[in-house]
Amino acid sequence: MLIYNSQNHRKQEFEPLEPGKVRMYVCGPTVYDQIHIGNARTFLSFDVIRRYLQYKGYEVTFAQNLTDVDDKIINRANEQGRSAAEVAEEFGTAFIEQMHRFGILDPDIRPRATREIEAMQEMIGVLIEKGNAYVAPNGDVYFSVRSDHDYGVLSGRELDQMRAGERVEVNDMKRDPFDFALWKAAKPGEPSWPSPWGEGRPGWHTECCAMIHRYLGTPIDIHGGGADLVFPHHENETAQAMCAWGEPLAKTWMHTGMLRVDGEKMSKSLGNFYTLKEVLDKYPADAVRLLMLQTHYRAPLDFSFERLEGSVGTLGRLASCVKNLRWAAGNAPLDGELNELDRSLSAATKEAEAEFVAQMDDDFNTAGAMAAIFGLVGSANRYLAEAAGNASTAVTLRTADALSELCGVLGIDLSRESGEGELPAELVGLAREHASYGGDDPASAADALLAARQEARASKNWATADAIRDGIAVLGLVVEDTPAGARLRAKRD
Repeated sequence: MLIYNSQNHRKQEFEPLEPGKVRMYVCGPTVYDQIHIGNARTFLSFDVIRRYLQYKGYEVTFAQNLTDVDDKIINRANEQGRSAAEVAEEFGTAFIEQMHRFGILDPDIRPRATREIEAMQEMIGVLIEKGNAYVAPNGDVYFSVRSDHDYGVLSGRELDQMRAGERVEVNDMKRDPFDFALWKAAKPGEPSWPSPWGEGRPGWHTECCAMIHRYLGTPIDIHGGGADLVFPHHENETAQAMCAWGEPLAKTWMHTGMLRVDGEKMSKSLGNFYTLKEVLDKYPADAVRLLMLQTHYRAPLDFSFERLEGSVGTLGRLASCVKNLRWAAGNAPLDGELNELDRSLSAATKEAEAEFVAQMDDDFNTAGAMAAIFGLVGSANRYLAEAAGNASTAVTLRTADALSELCGVLGIDLSRESGEGELPAELVGLAREHASYGGDDPASAADALLAARQEARASKNWATADAIRDGIAVLGLVVEDTPAGARLRAKRD
């Protein structure tokens, strides 16, 4: 398996630090508002990476933090006349809710910054003791960037080529403009905690490094986040780890590309800023996943609602194919010897599974993996059309299971789109009226109605055929004509 390492800018063979096990950390959100779809793209990408590593048999320990104390949270609280803790609690809960809606697996470990103050203070104390940090006259504690001779190892930036004021905070308390805060002295009305350097709170760059070391140990196998975090956040994290513990924070650094909307940078001023909640309120989560996964995680993603509408249709076709395969399997004659058509679909299924793995093994190329899935859908649909009522139960079930499993590795649950469910009992009365049905089972009644409708259509008795269709529609169902035959499904919203 090859993974692109942001630190050396090349793909390299993945070898976990401990055979069979992967320790993985992804920077979580600062919880002061609903997350936007750009954030969601990053969390989705690493959710799929985690799922695929598990699919390959690795035991993955996945950690992701919540930043619940920060300038943005404090500012939002002041705007709303609330406490910072209230804002963080509301939007921390909202974040977890949206991740569940989006199909993102919960992390194994979800530390919150405000509950990890002791671990951060211990790390800061080590850095001060080693001469890599200092206490300013006002009680702030700063990391001395020039004390780390390897600073810039991740981002490739050289301090002498950077000017103060460009993505660095100019502050008279600092000895050097490039130094960054490990601990911020308390200000009136802000949350704070006691420390050896006075009341205060941790700096943003401090928390992840300390929490990784506490919960996962260092170095870890994979550290991930958005491309915007490479500098200064991740650069500062790895600098602290190297100076405090004499070892890199992570073996492999992974970063996702930025998201644009209709070719432009997402911005509230441009009116193209969308939260994940807004999108999920209108579109199926799996359709949003499908859209995002058709672009490689490192590449910029161009989001548009036109493309999203297309993904809704594509998702429906995927789900329908699997449903058609299972329906054909349930209505197929007893299996005999496989014919050439059966063997062809069986071979296509194996080829698609192999291609899916090959693409995902190449730096988690979800676009290529989706192409393998779409190719198999095409093969399955052709098979169903040609096999008609003589499909092989074993072959159709095998292909249906393969499609469901491969989509599941990407976090796409086709069963949510299948329209399957319990048929209403009222179908029995409808079948007795139009199909001379004498039983009490809704599923059998549905089969009788479909057979009666087909017979009416064949004899050009359109009144009866239309009456059956309209009666079915009143029950919230539609007749779906497929290559494998007609069946009922629930209406889609």
